[in-house]
Amino acid sequence: MPIAWVQIGKDYVSFHHMSVYARPDLLKDISMKLRARMQGKSCFNFTAFDKALFAELEDLTVRGFDAFRNAPFMK
Repeated sequence: MPIAWVQIGKDYVSFHHMSVYARPDLLKDISMKLRARMQGKSCFNFTAFDKALFAELEDLTVRGFDAFRNAPFMK
C-alpha cells in the first residue's frame, strides 16, 4: 500500500503523503510554513531545498507511517 511518494515536476517537487489524507489530525501541529506548501489535502510542493521544512516533513512522515502501521486494517 503506497503511503508516500515523490513526484518530480518541471518547476517543483511534490511529496504526496497519503497518511495525512487518511488521518488529518496529524496536521494539527505542523507549522504555517509547511502548511503553505500544501496543495490539496495530502500534497506538499517545494521549489527549493529548505532543511527546516524537510526535517518537519520527515517527522510528519514518521508519525504517518506509525499511524498506518498501528491501524486495525493493517494487522
